Amino acid sequence: MTSIPHPTLRHVPPSSLRANPHNPRYLFDEVPLQTLADSIRRVGVLVPLTVFRATGSSQFTILDGQRRWICAQRLNMDLIPINEVAEPTLAENIVTMFQIHKLRKDWDLMPTALKLEVLMEELKERSDNALSELTGLDAAVVTRCKKLLWYDKHYQEMMLYADPEDRIKADFFIELYPILTDRLVSKADWFDREKMIGSFLRKYQDRLSGFKAITDFRKIKQHISVARSSGHDDEILMLLKRFVDDDAMQIADLEIDTARFHRQASVLLRSIIRLRDELRVIDIENFLGEEELWEEPRAVPRTCSNDARSSR
Repeated sequence: MTSIPHPTLRHVPPSSLRANPHNPRYLFDEVPLQTLADSIRRVGVLVPLTVFRATGSSQFTILDGQRRWICAQRLNMDLIPINEVAEPTLAENIVTMFQIHKLRKDWDLMPTALKLEVLMEELKERSDNALSELTGLDAAVVTRCKKLLWYDKHYQEMMLYADPEDRIKADFFIELYPILTDRLVSKADWFDREKMIGSFLRKYQDRLSGFKAITDFRKIKQHISVARSSGHDDEILMLLKRFVDDDAMQIADLEIDTARFHRQASVLLRSIIRLRDELRVIDIENFLGEEELWEEPRAVPRTCSNDARSSR
């Protein structure tokens, strides 16, 4: 996209502008808007809006400055400053808006995901790194956006409610995603994605089953992973099925003792192997005077033997 030769500052009526249908940011919460309107009321619009005139349109389309435009209309301003650039292609339009806003306050993630989806379709590009380079979004943000696009439209709409109090945070669906897509869980004969999402949403919103934070989903995923790695597939699936149905069941109830012991044993084993490998490479003569270094490893078998006798 190239600029119009020698663009000049112009002042036009707000009615001659229109919102960009491909703006990745289209949730504008009321409190920040009111703050901006108060500022514009005092000092006016100091930064001109960046606009273009779409083919066949009598109005300018906004590339940068939609919040200023909204506030100017609320304040019944007669004129608003603009700088016009050449009409971009669809892909250029979206990429330019990402680039313009990338250093500003983060957008709600669902609108960003929807425009990223348009860009992926338009450019036939799905690589996280390539999309990151194009948009200026961090590659991790691109990955999160793709997780949101995995959900059905009616769940996406929950993240687009105009009132922030009603809006479901994108983080809820992102944290739930690894559970819903877990290979063991998703292949269970009782698995019902809609039912699970509804159950977890209710538990999270009403603080049931021990939910205190959005990151509690990671505890559930960990219980599933630990159980699977220790061969307790059937048991964890049975517990998870009951957890979905029973709001009185706690997240901690998903932990299987034998699976937990297996995990602890694996951690201890890795520590022992790491210590053994470190001892193999040191020059022992340099540490002969470090009595505690040699006494502690000798004490390990005695400790294990005493603990084993006391548990009988």
